[in-house]
Amino acid sequence: MSIRRLTRKQLKFFRVKVMTLDSEIELNCKMNWKGSVLFGSVCETLGLKESWFFGLQFTSNGMDTWLKLDKKILQQDLPKEEPTKFRFLAKFYPENVAEELVQDITRHLFFLQVKKQILDEEIHCSPEASVLLALYALQAKYGDYNPNIHQPGFLSKDELLPQRVLQQYQMTSEMWQEKITAWYAEHRGTDRNEAEMNYLKIAQDLDMYGMNYFPVLIYYQQANTDSAILLGVNAKGIHIFSKNNKIMPSKSFKWGDISNISYNYKRLKIAPINRKDGVFKFYSPEDKVNRLILDLCIGNHNLFITKRKVDSKDIQQMKNQAKLERTRKKIEHQNLIREKQLREDAERAKDDIERRLFQLEDEARQANEALIHSNEATELMAEKAQIAEEEAKLLAQNAVEARQEMQRLEIAVLSSKEELQLMEQKMREADMITVKLMKESDRRAKEAEKLEQDLHKAREAELIAKQRLMDLSSLCEPLVAKCFPPNVTDGVTDNRISLDASDTDIKRLSLEIEKERLDYLEKSRQIESQLNELKTELRTLKREDRQLSLQSLWNGTFRSKDHFHDTLWMETYGEQYRSPLFTTPSLQTMSTVSGSPDWGNNDIRTQPLLTQSSFSLGRASKRNIRQANKNEFDVIYI
Repeated sequence: MSIRRLTRKQLKFFRVKVMTLDSEIELNCKMNWKGSVLFGSVCETLGLKESWFFGLQFTSNGMDTWLKLDKKILQQDLPKEEPTKFRFLAKFYPENVAEELVQDITRHLFFLQVKKQILDEEIHCSPEASVLLALYALQAKYGDYNPNIHQPGFLSKDELLPQRVLQQYQMTSEMWQEKITAWYAEHRGTDRNEAEMNYLKIAQDLDMYGMNYFPVLIYYQQANTDSAILLGVNAKGIHIFSKNNKIMPSKSFKWGDISNISYNYKRLKIAPINRKDGVFKFYSPEDKVNRLILDLCIGNHNLFITKRKVDSKDIQQMKNQAKLERTRKKIEHQNLIREKQLREDAERAKDDIERRLFQLEDEARQANEALIHSNEATELMAEKAQIAEEEAKLLAQNAVEARQEMQRLEIAVLSSKEELQLMEQKMREADMITVKLMKESDRRAKEAEKLEQDLHKAREAELIAKQRLMDLSSLCEPLVAKCFPPNVTDGVTDNRISLDASDTDIKRLSLEIEKERLDYLEKSRQIESQLNELKTELRTLKREDRQLSLQSLWNGTFRSKDHFHDTLWMETYGEQYRSPLFTTPSLQTMSTVSGSPDWGNNDIRTQPLLTQSSFSLGRASKRNIRQANKNEFDVIYI
């Protein structure tokens, strides 16, 4: 074979690399192969019979495009690379995964693709659903949790949750792994195929599941304007979304409500069955986008129609075989679980027996040691019993003595209470004596004030009489000088002085005042002696340990009598007479004037003296005292 002929033969083939989500397939394709031939080879290699859900995708000029099965491969806009790369992905999604997905390989490919879309945030998923899906994904990948195999940190290389969920909570990746591992351990007993199916059942309820979005312009005929929207196509129909909301459609057209979909260059028309809704027109700036939308609409609509028809014999046979296979695998899985459970129970029973054996040996050893200790303890307890008996006798004797001491203390307490009551009685009597003394003092003060007023009036009368006598003397002196010689005049003057000295009224008044003063002094001395005797008696009865409490009791008792002392006497002396039992007051005379004879002088004239008690007589008494000082009247002592 020549070199030219070999080169020509090599040019009849080109290399193709098909990538699934968990494997890669390399094929040599002929130059004249159509897309259906390559797609069929890939499905045959994978053992996939439900090929109507899948397609081959490639990237052309930055846009994902599906390989057309009815055209030749090389006539399509493929990227210029060696080998040519395709992605084997699900192009159409079933409405109900539990009913429409028959083969395990079909379910597994859908599981991988939907899982990737959720982790890449192409499908929006709540945090709670994301965690639950992560548990089923771990169950499908690792099987039942085994603490001996799945050590902490075995999830460090797995992508478990979307990045949006991780950023939504203040938790580190280690904390997430610990939480998910704890929940994963609770899902034991679930088959891997069953875990994948449960994953897809939860995912198909998400709003963005199986939805293909395209940016288009919608034409409003009434307003004659265009508006940018998102057009979504899935297994249920065509949906219209706003640009910022991919979850809640503003309007939807179910496949059963659409009568026709037409395409003309950049314009796409949707004609509903109900003509009242009108025809919806969509525009796209690129012709490829409109073609892709039309292709997806046709494919989803065909699946919608096919699902509502009776399955062909091949599909029914495939479903029956798949059902039998799932039943067989389920029985095998149940048997495996049962055997595993029996083995775990046997191992657990073995561990329990060994642990019980060790426990019995330990108990026997402890029993022997306890027997030895019990013999020693018996002797020790006998000695302790003898000591305890002696201590009991001693305690009984101490109890008798304590009871006697308690009785003695009770008698002492009773006597102390009697002494306290007697003390309180004497204090009340002292209060009564003090109140009587205050009342007597007020009465004497009023009498003295009245006597002072009478004395003042007598002095005024005396002054008036003296003034009149002097006036008469001045008038009579010229007449006397004319009628009598000088020696006779001197006799008249002496006679006037003798008249002054013989004023009996003033002397009588002075004698009465002095008599009252002496009587009051005598009574004050008697009261003072009584208070001193009471103070001496209280000192003998005073107990040092209760001095503070008795003093507080006296102060409280005396303060309760303050309403008797709200007089001028109380305002004058303040705190001086509030505690007569503990400070002996200096009793002063209540006379407004007091004097002492001047022994150095022959007359009995004295100076007035104001005492402390004179300040308790009120404003009138003080005014009279000032008047008495001014006039300097005489006081006669007896």
